[in-house]
Amino acid sequence: MTLKPVLAALALCSASVLAEPAPIALAIHGGAGTIDPAKMSADTRAAVQAKLDEALTSGYAVLKRGDSALDAVEAAVRVLEDSPLFNAGVGAVYTWDEGHELDASIMDGATLEAGAVAGVRTVKNPITLARHVMTDSPHVMLAGAGAEAFAAEQGLPQVANSHFDTESRLRSLKDAKAKIEAQEAVNHKAAVERLDTPFKMGTVGAVALDQGGNLAAATSTGGMTAKRWGRIGDSPVIGAGTYADNESCAVSATGHGEYFIRYNVAADICARVKYQGVTLEAASNTVIMERLKGVGGTGGVITVDPQGRVAMPFNTGGMYRASIDGQGNKVIAIWQEALE
Repeated sequence: MTLKPVLAALALCSASVLAEPAPIALAIHGGAGTIDPAKMSADTRAAVQAKLDEALTSGYAVLKRGDSALDAVEAAVRVLEDSPLFNAGVGAVYTWDEGHELDASIMDGATLEAGAVAGVRTVKNPITLARHVMTDSPHVMLAGAGAEAFAAEQGLPQVANSHFDTESRLRSLKDAKAKIEAQEAVNHKAAVERLDTPFKMGTVGAVALDQGGNLAAATSTGGMTAKRWGRIGDSPVIGAGTYADNESCAVSATGHGEYFIRYNVAADICARVKYQGVTLEAASNTVIMERLKGVGGTGGVITVDPQGRVAMPFNTGGMYRASIDGQGNKVIAIWQEALE
């Protein structure tokens, strides 16, 4: 063997050793709103932090083993759906009629394919149903009884609507109804809009970047306390509560859904990154802290870009959130300061 091939082989080995691994990143949220630290017990705070960490760890493990961003966001959201601490799945808020109607969506940044479900009552994990809508149906969004029939065809776990019951959410419903009924004779719309922020928001979500450079986003919610007439918020609306595009970013939103729908929040952030060439942080802050806040819209987003940069702005008192960016930096937070 001549010297030249040996040197070439050594150079190739050195290059492979020195090459940096592709970045991976994950961010999750458990809702935004008026989260008063003075009213949160140490036990509750610890429980929330632990569950955020569990969801983050679950999704990040998926990315570490080389699986897709779609797998990661679904895994993380399922952990949050199964926890009574958040307004999605178990722990979902109550409708006016003391039931639960759940919404969810998921989007693949590589193909721009998406799936969503709205107003489902008997599906244990709506985010998994949303993914099946994307992969196993010719549609993007299914609602109500039709979505549940499709879930049964797909063999997904079905539960009684009472599976999602929690005492704390029932108390919140009764409080909200009393406040609405006290003013409803004058104007139902105004009565609902005057409710405190916690009655109007609460969602879970995840965004991820995998080793292949692909982005994905997922969002799931129980909606708004005391909602009526089959109300649907932004969480299952592609472009409003969820969006992912490998050429810009992935976004999952939480907040007062009517505003996020009207201002197309998730897609707007990605469009600013893609067409204006601004950073993820600048685009997210402009939409949440300026455009949305300026019209009275409250809430926040989690976002990630193809370089693994994460931004998580919110214009409320707090937002349950956690992330590991492309540099491996980990954050778990509720208010402005990080818990870890």
